Amino acid sequence: MKKYFLLLAALIVPLSPLFSFQTLYAEQYYELYHQHFYYYPEDSAENIYYLGMALRSDFANPLNALARIENEKQWEKYRYLFYMHVNLLIVDSYLKMGSKYDKRDAYFYNYPWKYVNLESLDAAESYYNLALEFWFKAKEWSLQASDRKFAWMYLDDIQYWEDENYRIQEGDLNYEEVITRELARLQRVREKFQAMDRNTY
Repeated sequence: MKKYFLLLAALIVPLSPLFSFQTLYAEQYYELYHQHFYYYPEDSAENIYYLGMALRSDFANPLNALARIENEKQWEKYRYLFYMHVNLLIVDSYLKMGSKYDKRDAYFYNYPWKYVNLESLDAAESYYNLALEFWFKAKEWSLQASDRKFAWMYLDDIQYWEDENYRIQEGDLNYEEVITRELARLQRVREKFQAMDRNTY
């Protein structure tokens, strides 16, 4: 029996590299991003890791881009839109992480867990602030993708990214407004928790 096991192991081990691939390019990391029906902080953290690697990695050859690229100007705009879109996905992921720690309100019966709730609010605030940082980066890339030299250039294969870019430039997509509002509400909830004393319970 042991002899058969060793023979089987000897056959499988050399073949294992044939069934794996190495993730090298920005587009490959981007394609590892995935949506979840239920979001848990570790799911968002996994997506943030893949998206962060996409931002730090080289692009694949334009032949393997996520859109049809025919010239250098399209290639330049494609990269700007890619960075913009990936930063927006990171913003969304950090907001989801923050929402898992956020307390929408401070009820008097939460007093026994006052300090745990305050720690949770601190975590939510840090994730919201990270989301804000990536929003500013997304805006910068959007501005570059909207340069006059790209006038009348539209990459059909990544229409959703083009739409995001247009909405940012028109002010219709504005995470800064959303995040600032959430941070202000979070601070009000924090103050309610801080004001609680034993007599409220």
